[in-house]
Amino acid sequence: MNVVIRVSEETKKKMMQYYEGKKRDKVIPYVVFQAQDGDTVVTMYESGKVMFQGVSADVDSAMWLEMDGSTQEKKEEKKKQEEKYHNCSSIGSDEVGTGDYFGPIVVTASFVKKEDVDYLDSLGVRDSKKMTDETILKVAPEIAKRIQYKSIILSNQEYNEKHGNSNNMNKIKAILHNKVLYQLVQEVKEPYDYIIVDEFAREARYYEYIQESPQIQRGITFMPKAEDQNLAVACSSVISRYLFLKEFDKLSDSLHIPLPKGAGPIVDSVGEQVVEKYGEEKLKEIAKYNFKNTERILKVCIF
Repeated sequence: MNVVIRVSEETKKKMMQYYEGKKRDKVIPYVVFQAQDGDTVVTMYESGKVMFQGVSADVDSAMWLEMDGSTQEKKEEKKKQEEKYHNCSSIGSDEVGTGDYFGPIVVTASFVKKEDVDYLDSLGVRDSKKMTDETILKVAPEIAKRIQYKSIILSNQEYNEKHGNSNNMNKIKAILHNKVLYQLVQEVKEPYDYIIVDEFAREARYYEYIQESPQIQRGITFMPKAEDQNLAVACSSVISRYLFLKEFDKLSDSLHIPLPKGAGPIVDSVGEQVVEKYGEEKLKEIAKYNFKNTERILKVCIF
């Protein structure tokens, strides 16, 4: 019995992995591989077709067709979900700066109307981590002209005074997200479909973090990688990054020292320069003091 099928690229890769240890050494023109699996010979052609030969050819081919159909269904379902949260009116929030030793934490909530989706797509708006800082500096002002948003900039001095004793960054993020979302929701006078937050914490834990907040925003959809699926979250990511960059440059200019982003070894080196030039108190003012960088910086510095 001979059965010929055609499958997706994803299923072809799975087939190649599955038959890896069963391949024949024979080299055949225009054939990707030929394998022997029980009483079935499987031949994959460069054209994309796969031929099954043998008593169980119909059974083996049906297995791969079913898997391929399931894969396609999952892709279609995923696409529908992405469209659902993309082509809609929504409020979403995102933050930057939580992993940077220098520079503030910035959280923004944005309201994107469905009619603004095409315009924002034309600007190439997406997760700020996938955009260059140069692009963000150009695009963010255009976004700000078009949409309604609210931002909170938490300086490191305020971070150290209010949150410095806590190593739980997710709690800090939850408090700030809740605050900025609540403020924006009160101001938005038009209908929206969703309030979306990137799932940095499970829903129950998120609300546990903010239980002492005077106002709590509920009705939130928590979504992994929300910046890639929802434009309100993506806009918030871009605006937050824009504000972070501006504040970061101001801080560098005030110190007359080019500050590096992140929390790597180069940050320690620059931190040592800050302490040597301005003293430890300045470090407490401009850095997230409970980061491990502080201990490494102070070990090197001589007082």
